[in-house]
Amino acid sequence: MTVVHGYSPSGNCHKVRLLLEQLGRPYTWIETDSSRGETRTPDFLARNPNGQVPMLELDDGRILVESNAILCFLAAGTPLLPTDPWQHAQTLRWMFFEQYSHEPAIAVARFIRGWTDADSPRRAELPALQVRGHRALAVMEGHLAGDARWFSGAHYGVADIALFAYSAVAPDGGFDLERYPAVRDWLARVRRTPGFIPMPAPAPAHAARLAATD
Repeated sequence: MTVVHGYSPSGNCHKVRLLLEQLGRPYTWIETDSSRGETRTPDFLARNPNGQVPMLELDDGRILVESNAILCFLAAGTPLLPTDPWQHAQTLRWMFFEQYSHEPAIAVARFIRGWTDADSPRRAELPALQVRGHRALAVMEGHLAGDARWFSGAHYGVADIALFAYSAVAPDGGFDLERYPAVRDWLARVRRTPGFIPMPAPAPAHAARLAATD
């Protein structure tokens, strides 16, 4: 049985769960709360020295980390990862964009607003993160405003899963999606795909911080 160590409110972890659900592949989910240091235990670090989730464990004991690498591995040989070289490269292009230009702004802003105290020095990072996050969302809007409906080529695939995870909760990071109608339409299309499951809500303490943040 495939085992996933993940933190449910994490977009990077939800990517893996969503793909597994949509593939109909059996798995065991082990909730691992990184905000409580559960990825820094000696046992966890022995298997993943980087101390992060998600972490995938296969039946034969092999371990794979990094969310987008896990997506590509699990989707190999399925319609969710294009085999045409050009479309495959376009998929990877958007997955690299997600990890370099999108997630470091939108996910980090969400974390600061929901997982740090109101007087945390990290709150000073939010204005710059807003600029970077809106720049990434504008790039996505430009892609979708033309003929493109997806980020994985002509059809829904792993690049869409990668970008959906934190785009869907971008308002938690203070990003108003009203200015991005094509992105909002794409989010709705993803939610209509077979086997879709939403990301679980964060714990009440984190949800309360998000609700209270201006």
